[in-house]
Amino acid sequence: MNRKIVPGCIMFILSLIIAIGSTTFLRPCVHDDGSVGACWWAGKALLGLGCLLAVLSVLTILSERARFGIYLSGTAVSLLGILTPGTIISLCSMSSMRCRAVMQPAMIILFAAAGLVSLTGMFFCAKP
Repeated sequence: MNRKIVPGCIMFILSLIIAIGSTTFLRPCVHDDGSVGACWWAGKALLGLGCLLAVLSVLTILSERARFGIYLSGTAVSLLGILTPGTIISLCSMSSMRCRAVMQPAMIILFAAAGLVSLTGMFFCAKP
């Protein structure tokens, strides 16, 4: 396998975990009365960012000429994903709530890993 597409494959797996996790096992809390808070919208934003990262990772696998730029875009999306829960979109105020205790740290770790993989892909693309 070409060393320039391996990071794209890893990034695709991470983006699937992000997208699926944001709606299932890493989802934010839903209140007892069925209402949703700001953390629910953070989960939806993370779902969108995970899907965008999946599309970018598929493009890195398929495209040769624009691979460096797509990895650069993946790094930017990963940074946005790190900042979304808690910074761009506020979460519940209690630290024991599911969105703060589970979703936020898991998404920060997953997006940080995707960003590092994307940076590694940029490094491999810049190398002749």
